[in-house]
Amino acid sequence: MPEPVKGLRERKRLETHRALATTAVRLVAERGLDQVTVEDISAAAGVSPRTFFNYFASKEDAVVIAHADSAERTRRTIEKFLATPKEVSTPRALIEAIMEDFSHVDENREEWLGRMKAIQENATLHSRAVAMNHDTIAPMVEAIARRTGVDPKADLYPALLLSALGGAVNAVLMLWYQHDGRISATDLLDDAVEMLLAGLPEPGRRAR
Repeated sequence: MPEPVKGLRERKRLETHRALATTAVRLVAERGLDQVTVEDISAAAGVSPRTFFNYFASKEDAVVIAHADSAERTRRTIEKFLATPKEVSTPRALIEAIMEDFSHVDENREEWLGRMKAIQENATLHSRAVAMNHDTIAPMVEAIARRTGVDPKADLYPALLLSALGGAVNAVLMLWYQHDGRISATDLLDDAVEMLLAGLPEPGRRAR
């Protein structure tokens, strides 16, 4: 599903957010979270601290929130997921829907390596990243329930599927980071999904 055409003001807003986010990631990865201030990030991005606070509540948010339109991206992912033909399995439909956004990891390797480094080294950033992702859980679970025709309050499947795929994404990001981004994150995610769909066979028992 193509992205909607954005006006000049909206494009400028998204560009400024991206500039601040990438600058925050770079500085924190280089110096450490405690050695970077909002003023440092603002100056390096060429804006005022007042402008910074129009986009982020804290320097922590600037590190973990990569895009200003996260809610819109989630909405588009859900729309794409629900529009996938029924012949495609629900797990496969969900992973195909999120793959477009996930491909940004490979496309912005240095940024994501810096973000992962910062999150791994700072518990506060890890907690903030988890809290940020929490906002997407309920609508995603509801979408899975809608596609499969079950009640999410009575059937475990929607929440379990989302948790399993979320765990796969986290595992992939960690392995990708440990390899310094020299392997494809999207290829790793494809492999992870295949393993999940096959019932997680042990390494020595996987089909060749």
